[in-house]
Amino acid sequence: MSQITVRIPTPLRSHTGGAGEIAAVGATVGEVLEAVAARHEGLRRYLLDPSGEVRRFVNVYLGERNIQALDGLATPVGDAAVIHIVPAVAGGVS
Repeated sequence: MSQITVRIPTPLRSHTGGAGEIAAVGATVGEVLEAVAARHEGLRRYLLDPSGEVRRFVNVYLGERNIQALDGLATPVGDAAVIHIVPAVAGGVS
């Protein structure tokens, strides 16, 4: 399995002891996110729904590609890959 870097956005760093990056191991994006959620249990409720799928308001990127455009959580990861967790932000022009 590959060592992967998971980048944590600022709003979720309180659940990682302030860490902006976490190293994790896994063969797929799903395995990596499960490993991160297991080590930082507070993240689980923000990343994954009860069925283990990525929450609707969270985007996950492998490099620059949204995993939804790939194979979702089954997307394989290679050595030195970087996964970015990007919560959706509400906003707009009033």
